[in-house]
This record gives sequence, structure tokens and C-alpha cells, in this order.
Amino acid sequence: MNYSILIYENTAGFALRTDPELAPAYCAAWPAYTKTLQDAGIMVGGAGLELPDTATTIRLQDGKRQVQDGPYADTKEQLGGFYIINVQNLDAALDWAARVPAAPGSVIEVRPTLQVPG
Repeated sequence: MNYSILIYENTAGFALRTDPELAPAYCAAWPAYTKTLQDAGIMVGGAGLELPDTATTIRLQDGKRQVQDGPYADTKEQLGGFYIINVQNLDAALDWAARVPAAPGSVIEVRPTLQVPG
């Protein structure tokens, strides 16, 4: 079954990406984790996302779109990236999610991926 691992980072986590001293080690951990998923044969896809201030939100109302600069929700944690993995069950997905090299204070959400018939 496919599960999404959604990685919500706080301000400190996003700051690690651009800190000249800390970014190299922090950023190197992500390709290593991705390779581990690939080597295990469970990676379906995924991507890191740019900083929240680069987001654009669209709301559809009565067939019209309303465009707003910024992320959907103004919260402490913002979506920083995601993986989709194919594993046997939720326990296996949680085990893999627990290995995500996110910054302290980040939140990892695991959710089954919707299976669309057809």
C-alpha cells in the first residue's frame, strides 16, 4: 500500500537550509535518506519544497479563482516536502517516517495515499 510521508518544518528547520555553517550537513542527510528508500525498493516518489514564502495559494469560488501570495495556512509548521512509499502496512510506514532527517521540532505526518478506482 502507498503511504505519504508529509514533512512539516518549523522556522528553524527552514533556516537550516540556508545557514552557511549548518546547511551542508543538514542538506546531505536528505539524499542519503532518499537513497535508503530507493535501495529498499519502496520509494514511489517525493520532492522537497521551496521555502513557504515562495508559495501561491488558489481558492476556487463559484468557478472563479482567487490567487493569494503565500502558503495555504499561516501556522508554525509548513509543508517542506514529502515522500510516497509502498510498504505492507501503517507500522512499516511509521518506521520509515521515524527515520526522516528533519530538524528538531518538525512534524512528520503519515497518511495512506488515496487509491482511485479505474
